[in-house]
Amino acid sequence: MSMFDNMMAYSEVYEVLNLMEDEYRKRIPQKVIDFFDDERMKEYKPEIRVDIPLEEQNLRRETVILLVILTINYWCDTEEEKQSFINELEKNEQLKKELAEKYNPDNLFKNRKRNHLENLEQENTKIVEYKKQNFIQKIFQKIKNFFKK
Repeated sequence: MSMFDNMMAYSEVYEVLNLMEDEYRKRIPQKVIDFFDDERMKEYKPEIRVDIPLEEQNLRRETVILLVILTINYWCDTEEEKQSFINELEKNEQLKKELAEKYNPDNLFKNRKRNHLENLEQENTKIVEYKKQNFIQKIFQKIKNFFKK
C-alpha cells in the first residue's frame, strides 16, 4: 500500500466522519480526526452519498479497514458488542475466501482440466476388450448361469 493510497483512504474516512451524526463523531477523539485531516489528500474530494449504504459506495479497501478499526475502538459500546462485530467480520472474511477460492479463474481451469483428465481415465478403465464367444464358450456360460440360479 503506497502513501498515495493511504492519503486517499484518509480523505474518504475524513469525509465519512464529516457526514456522520454528531453523536458518533463526538465519540472519536479530536486528535484522531485531526490526524485524518492532516494526512488526507486535500485535492481528492471523495463523493460519498448519505442515501447509499457505505458497502455500496465503492470505497477503497484501506478506507473500509480504517472504518472497521474506528467502529471497534469507538462505536462499539460493550465488549460483547465488539466481539460480536469481530465475529461477524471473521464470518464474512471466511465466506469471501471460500468464494474467492471456488470462483478463482485459475482454479476453475485447473479443476476443469483435472476433471477432464479424470473422466478420460475413467473412460479408459471402462474400456474392456470384447471377444466374441465361440460355440463352446457360449454353452459353458449357459451352464454356469443355470447353476447360479
